Amino acid sequence: MLTIGLLYPELLGTYGDGGNATVLVERARRRGFDASVVAVSLDDHLVAADLYVIGGGEDGPQRLASELLVRESLRSRVEDGAFVFAVCAGLQILGTTFAVDGDDEYPGLGIVDATTRRSPRRAVGDLVADVDGRTLVGFENHGGWTTLGPSVRPLGRVVRGRGNDGRVDGFVTDRLWATYAHGPVLAQNPWFADDVLSRVLAMPLDPLASVADRLYAERCHALSQPRLGRRRANFRIPGVRGR
Repeated sequence: MLTIGLLYPELLGTYGDGGNATVLVERARRRGFDASVVAVSLDDHLVAADLYVIGGGEDGPQRLASELLVRESLRSRVEDGAFVFAVCAGLQILGTTFAVDGDDEYPGLGIVDATTRRSPRRAVGDLVADVDGRTLVGFENHGGWTTLGPSVRPLGRVVRGRGNDGRVDGFVTDRLWATYAHGPVLAQNPWFADDVLSRVLAMPLDPLASVADRLYAERCHALSQPRLGRRRANFRIPGVRGR
């Protein structure tokens, strides 16, 4: 039985990131696995789960979610073997400190050596990253500037948008994935969803053809093209050629 814990969707569900949990469960079920999503609400204790999904949200809800996850000891769950998939505010919460409500700084869970401060300019728009030669597409809307510690591996290299700092997006460890990409990002990137599933299930997965593959290819192609009325984009998405 694969159990995915969706953490505080009423706080961290602003951009539909709860859909990441739905995508993972559906792709697991289509391969014959017994899988379910358990939503953890404000008044609930943290349930046992194989994977926890944390989404994005506004400053106040983010701070409250961080306090709750410290109290419920999500860090201990990870140390005991659980996985975490985090987006935007969730990414920041996993770090050591993050800034909300202006420049006020608050402690994160300290699971990853990463700090987030306020950027003077908000990042809003398409986000494209090169993840080990594969293209990650999504949408970002955040005011953070995240710095990774020297031992922390970024998830990917930014091709378009800002991500953490204009150079890299997110981070990845043996048990964590984090990105600034909304979408929900796993609905837009089926290969990424399967990478997460394969790690959590500890086995390789057979290919799963679906409409998501065509939509992903179309999105990659659209983002690799120049915008109408503007000069040609000065980037190229890995593996995508113009028609």
